[in-house]
Amino acid sequence: MTEKPQTEIRRLTPADAPLFREIRLEALQQAPEAFGSTFEQECSQSLTQFEQVLAKADVFGAFRGTDLLGMAGYRTQAGAKRAHKGYLWGMYVRSSARGTGVAKPLVEAVLAHARKHVELVQLTVVKENETAQRLYRSCGFVAYGHEVHSLKQNGRYYDEVLMAVALDDERR
Repeated sequence: MTEKPQTEIRRLTPADAPLFREIRLEALQQAPEAFGSTFEQECSQSLTQFEQVLAKADVFGAFRGTDLLGMAGYRTQAGAKRAHKGYLWGMYVRSSARGTGVAKPLVEAVLAHARKHVELVQLTVVKENETAQRLYRSCGFVAYGHEVHSLKQNGRYYDEVLMAVALDDERR
């Protein structure tokens, strides 16, 4: 029996732009209701634009060997009064890697990174996505609100659950 290669979680760099573009567009096609952007909006973007995103964004990838299995983004909120909060965005795991233990380490990598910058991380998740909500709860997130008709895809509205996790302040 051969062992599967270990999963490596690391921050994506501009050199990873082709892989990032591929998985991001797949995510927008496979789960259009889960993202604020659309496939149509992002498929016309050049590889250089995806490189620029990775140059300025904190996007983490889960790799097995050279295969990018999942991604999750992070950003610190803008403005002096909101700079203590971060936001987890763009979380996606390929269907072939779901249930293999890839998702939780991705979220944990975002949280470990966020601990260096903020006190709280927020996210939104489509109300019907119970699997994602369970994942986020297992990482310490709690629901604090519900946005009605948050997204509209193909004439259908999707409500979102607002979730947050308070982080230990290791910066002091």
